[in-house]
Amino acid sequence: MARMDHTISDFDIHLFHEGTLYNSHAIFGAHLVKQKKKVTGTRFTVWAPHAKSVSVTGSFTDWEPGKYEMTRVNNEGIWTCFIDQDLEGSLYKYAITTAGGDLIMKSDPYAFHSELRPQTASVVYDLSGYKWGDQLYRQRVRKRRPIYERPLAIYELHLNSWKQKEDGSYLTYREYADELIPYVKERGFTHIELLPLTEHPLDASWGYQGTGYFSPTSRFGTPHDLMYFIDRCHQEDIGVLLDWVPGHFCKDSHGLYMFDGQPLYEYDSFNDRENLEWGTANFNLAKGEVRSFLISNALYWMNFFRIDGLRVDAVANIIYWANSEPETANPYATEFLQELNKAVFNENPRFLMMAEDSTDWPGVTKPVHEGGLGFNYKWNMGWMNDLLDYMEYPPFERRHHHHKLTFSLVYAYSENYILPLSHDEVVHGKRSLLHKMPGEYWEKFAQWRLLLSYLITHPGKKLLFMGAEFAQFDEWKYVQGLDWFLKDYDSHAQSDVFTKELMNFYQAHKALHEFDHDPQGFEWIDADNAEQSIYSFVRRGKRKSDTLMVICNFTNVSYDHFRIGAPFEGKWEEVFSSDRQDFGGTNHVNQTALTEENPIHNRKQSLDIKIPPLGITIWKPAKK
Repeated sequence: MARMDHTISDFDIHLFHEGTLYNSHAIFGAHLVKQKKKVTGTRFTVWAPHAKSVSVTGSFTDWEPGKYEMTRVNNEGIWTCFIDQDLEGSLYKYAITTAGGDLIMKSDPYAFHSELRPQTASVVYDLSGYKWGDQLYRQRVRKRRPIYERPLAIYELHLNSWKQKEDGSYLTYREYADELIPYVKERGFTHIELLPLTEHPLDASWGYQGTGYFSPTSRFGTPHDLMYFIDRCHQEDIGVLLDWVPGHFCKDSHGLYMFDGQPLYEYDSFNDRENLEWGTANFNLAKGEVRSFLISNALYWMNFFRIDGLRVDAVANIIYWANSEPETANPYATEFLQELNKAVFNENPRFLMMAEDSTDWPGVTKPVHEGGLGFNYKWNMGWMNDLLDYMEYPPFERRHHHHKLTFSLVYAYSENYILPLSHDEVVHGKRSLLHKMPGEYWEKFAQWRLLLSYLITHPGKKLLFMGAEFAQFDEWKYVQGLDWFLKDYDSHAQSDVFTKELMNFYQAHKALHEFDHDPQGFEWIDADNAEQSIYSFVRRGKRKSDTLMVICNFTNVSYDHFRIGAPFEGKWEEVFSSDRQDFGGTNHVNQTALTEENPIHNRKQSLDIKIPPLGITIWKPAKK
């Protein structure tokens, strides 16, 4: 675990400016200084090279600047001061006199806790003292097979809008532990992924425009409360992933932007600095101090909050220079991402580093020593876009777009992929997954079940955004809770039952995850049946008996007799159907079938089976 002392050595200063001080949070920020467990004072340290002077002000000075002046440590702009008081819980900011003589008030970039919005002060907070109870979980994680061979089913959620109290206020981290964890566990998800929890001023930003990178948002409680939530997740064998934004930051006046009156954390030039699409500023990844800040932040969440992985947001925005036409690669950014991933995996080889990358940049999940960026997962945005485009066509038109579902298998093994049906696809007029589906009411639900089933059976790990599990009809309304009342209606209650069984089916069948990143785990039976819009393929595990045969019908035509080439002869049983009556389907289901010597699909043996309308049927060799 990263050390947490409060001395500033010449070597640490050198590493900070070089960009390799990966525990810079142990030095910068506000720290209680203790001797023999007794607090003797509070030390503040900040980086502000362009400042004429810096002082610490806060609730302990009646917000009068200048009372506690900071001393400049070096020419590169590190300032520090020691106040011989125990200031735990006190509000504070840095009062910075700029080179032009202006006085600006800034929150601490390294603060561990923040005042509840809309207030913006930092809070002196002692992270120590929480008693963790997740030791068995951590032992199990160390002993397990690598994640590449295991199920990974992520439930992505936005805490603000998962559920709210009757008065519209938010649950606390501890209340989420009581309500969210059993809900996720019952539905068969292996991990929770939280939209950004770094402190941010605007609820509607979803957390992607941050101001306090070391400060878990105070909307839901204290840092210890968040530790409690993560601890409880681990005790129920649920991993916790955090959405993380190292590319750009919020421009509110109290935050990182123009921190000492001039560009500091951001690029100097307007063209490189300004993220015009999001109204944010891009981190200057050429600066060693910024790299120390960001890489330290990643390790901070790993070590102090024991999260299991980071989803790195908007990698395309990082690896290419902003506002460049044509797009031009930023060499500082690729170096930063490689350094970041090396530092993370050196600390914890089982950590998950997932790139949300919409580009075709090669080797995103290739190790750094082989020339890659070093992530272990990449979101498959191409698969998601093609699949959702295909599903929005009326069923009788899909035969003209058959390639949209076969194309993903051309590149499925070029990276280690996560298949995301995420928040970005159900907001801003894009409609919910259910509402995207064409046709009558029953057809929408049937296609929604088929969509999720295809997600589960396609090679790659899985991610589903909250609300999709019970087929919410409206798109994501991020200012209010999910439409929980829908579960009082049969169609949505049956959808919830379907998701539970589907996710638990995924976990139970090794063919759906053991060879996710190995071509031997997938084989087409028939990829060319465009006329009927039927796709059939095999998923394999390490044992022959784990083999699954998957048939997907993307039209509303059912078949009582459909011949399909089987991987090998013998008796087969249907182990899953999206058309079951208890799921809301037409109950066009099978039980068992015996292969016949009737060649088809380049196989010597075949089965005569039923195919449900707008549904999926999955088969497995019957036990002898």
